[in-house]
Amino acid sequence: MRTLMPSAILIIILGLSSCSTSSNLYSWYNYEQVTYAYTQSQSPERLSDVVETYKKMIDRQVASRKTPPPGICAEYGYLLVKTGQKELGLQMLAKEVELYPESTVFINRIIEQLKNK
Repeated sequence: MRTLMPSAILIIILGLSSCSTSSNLYSWYNYEQVTYAYTQSQSPERLSDVVETYKKMIDRQVASRKTPPPGICAEYGYLLVKTGQKELGLQMLAKEVELYPESTVFINRIIEQLKNK
C-alpha cells in the first residue's frame, strides 16, 4: 500500500500538469477569414482588408513569440508591390529573410524577379 501511494501521487501530478493551457506562438487576428474572402473575390475592398490585416499582424504581435508568423511579411510585401508600393514591399520581403533566415533562397529569388520588372 505504501509503495502504491507515491506512484499514485506522481501519476496525478503528471496528469494535472498536462492539462495546462498552451499559449499561442503568433497572433493571427482574422487572417483566415480575410484571406479566404480575398481568394473568393479579389476586389479592391478585399485587397485593402487583407493588407490591413497583414499590417496589424506585423505591427501588433501579442502572442508569446512577439514576431509575425512565418510568411506574413513576404505575403504583405508581395501585396504591397502588387498595389504599387514596390520599395516598401521589397523592404517587407527583406524583413521576412531577417526574421526567418531559412527562407533566404526562396525570398531572394522573388526579390530579384520583382526588381527586374
